[in-house]
Amino acid sequence: MTLTWQQLRDLKTQEFTEAATAWADVSTRADVGRTRISVGMIKALESEKGISATAAYERLRRVDRNFDYIHTECGLIRTTLNSLAHELSEEQVRLKGALDDAAAHGYTVHADGSVQYPQGGENFLTKEPVPGGSVQGVDKPLYLQGAPTHPLGKAPFPTNANPHHAVAQEIATRIVGALKAAQEVDSRFTRALNRLKAPEGLDVTDATWADAAGDAAVVRAEARDYLRDTIPEGGSPADRNSWWKGLTDDQRAELMATYPDVIGNLDGIPAEIRHEANQDNLQMLMGKLAEQGDEKSRTQLAGMRSIEFQLTYQNPLDPPMYLLGIGDQGGGRAIVAFGNPDTSRNVSAYVPGLGTALDAEFARNDVERARATAKGARIHDDSTASIVWLGYDAPQLPAAEWLDNTDVMFKEHAEKGAPAYNQFMAGIAAANHNPDAHITAIGHSYGSLTVGQAALQSGGIPGVDDIVLVGSPGTGAQRAEQLGVGNEHVYVGASDHDPVSMAPNQVESGAMLAGGAGGAVVGGAAGSVLGPVGTVGGAIVGSVVGGIHGFSVGDAVTDDSQNHFGRDPAHRDFGARRFAVDDGPLPIVEGDGPMDAHSNYFNPKKDTVSAENIALIVADNAGEIKTQEHR
Repeated sequence: MTLTWQQLRDLKTQEFTEAATAWADVSTRADVGRTRISVGMIKALESEKGISATAAYERLRRVDRNFDYIHTECGLIRTTLNSLAHELSEEQVRLKGALDDAAAHGYTVHADGSVQYPQGGENFLTKEPVPGGSVQGVDKPLYLQGAPTHPLGKAPFPTNANPHHAVAQEIATRIVGALKAAQEVDSRFTRALNRLKAPEGLDVTDATWADAAGDAAVVRAEARDYLRDTIPEGGSPADRNSWWKGLTDDQRAELMATYPDVIGNLDGIPAEIRHEANQDNLQMLMGKLAEQGDEKSRTQLAGMRSIEFQLTYQNPLDPPMYLLGIGDQGGGRAIVAFGNPDTSRNVSAYVPGLGTALDAEFARNDVERARATAKGARIHDDSTASIVWLGYDAPQLPAAEWLDNTDVMFKEHAEKGAPAYNQFMAGIAAANHNPDAHITAIGHSYGSLTVGQAALQSGGIPGVDDIVLVGSPGTGAQRAEQLGVGNEHVYVGASDHDPVSMAPNQVESGAMLAGGAGGAVVGGAAGSVLGPVGTVGGAIVGSVVGGIHGFSVGDAVTDDSQNHFGRDPAHRDFGARRFAVDDGPLPIVEGDGPMDAHSNYFNPKKDTVSAENIALIVADNAGEIKTQEHR
């Protein structure tokens, strides 16, 4: 049906907002129901044993997911209706402005939108008034809108024009423009609302959440002017925190329902809000990844499923788990906290490195490191939260390709990750409720380079009091004092059996590569007299010998305090406080591989002394750490 200007003029847009409020009420009720089930019933069953308890638990989890889906979809309907009302109101105001101008000039607006205007001006030849006429609105620019209506045809001079004609034409064109825009709005939102239909069945599956993700994408596209542009994504974390506090409950709920991915990953937003938004975001992401099915999607899906499992089946003795960020861009994004970083006096944020991506291993190992740090620190101060921050793309490095992978040899990943880490830490500082909050930045492996690059930026890492570097190949700095917190607040843990913390500097590694390549050629040639097998064997032996010789040559001409990225943080000349660690197994010779000692720093079972020292620093009890001599 074609929309008339009378219908647009008389449209009661508040009826759409009233309907939106009703859908918001359903969304809220579903959220309340979900909370009662998850916090009340499901938590009560976690300690129960037996087949009946397990069956009841799984049924309640199913109902919980259903309520979550209802909450999300009803929230999307609410936003769609509010956005529809917003856009139609704008066109209604535009129309009424044109109608008011017509009335002020004494013009008549006909049912078809044409505008009748009176006689005016003077005919150049006859000196008679130029007759009035009627004009229709057009889409052409004003200078192409033609000559005035005249009973004698075209007037010979522009001065013959009725001055009312151009004014009436402009008004009629505004009426047409408002009607056309309103019809386009109506068509767009009709399509959006028709999409917001739940698939048949009672089970909320991955496919259901994939459909919800598609619904959200449609609603977000339509609600951009109404809602998305109000989000201060370009502001500072402190500005975002203030913005969020200034919103009404209805505004917050609508933003969370429509943009859980934006709000859940927006630094400066309170942790509980990010966690709530990211739970919905996680479901939609898993649904989308399950539908895609490529290798990257399967890998990230495995990591997300593990995180979801840990969120669902939390040990009541552990610090509560918060999902502060989740995404599928690049190698994946995940920020997980144990303890509320807004209410805790002590907060640490650990950056993983070398080989880390959003996968099952990250969810198993890196998330566990944050959990172990929180549990260890809470022994000394229970007001503690510990975070693992995978907010950047770490270089990927299979251990067997250590010398061939140039990705880790350079610091582009760290340089790109540093600003994002600083934004996150600024958000932690802005949202924390404690006037004397103690914040620790922790970097492991290549993540210590990312932390170092963040600290070397102007102003350093926002809000940070202490920096902990473990298994570090360097930070890009030559002295601890360059990291912005003072020498006495930079702590280093470095196993002498850790191949990363003992990494050769760039001259040494270059000489090793050159020596290894040259040795392979010479060894292959020498072994060729024994046939193909001799060629391969000779190349391998020559490569090893050449690499060792190359390292020796490089080592002889370089400063032994230099690591791959600047000065070795464990060296005395760097000036940091080196805390004691267990050296662990020798690479390859002992343990399960070359990287065992590199992975033990946070593990209270495999390296008790290191884990305890990290916990003491995080809990603001660094005076009690056990120290170790510098290199």
